[in-house]
Amino acid sequence: MSDNPKYWRDHSGSSIAGAIWFIGWLFTIGYVKLVWWQIIVGIVVWPYFLGTALCPPAI
Repeated sequence: MSDNPKYWRDHSGSSIAGAIWFIGWLFTIGYVKLVWWQIIVGIVVWPYFLGTALCPPAI
């Protein structure tokens, strides 16, 4: 047996944030009444626009 005790980390914060994001995403799809092809376009294009909006400006 090892003399080093095992330490367990709790990663519940990231799972809660992911669940809240997923619930919000589903709510948005239902609220806007998107059809299937708009949902697919949103899944593909949305991360690009989110990345460009949140990245620091180029110098």
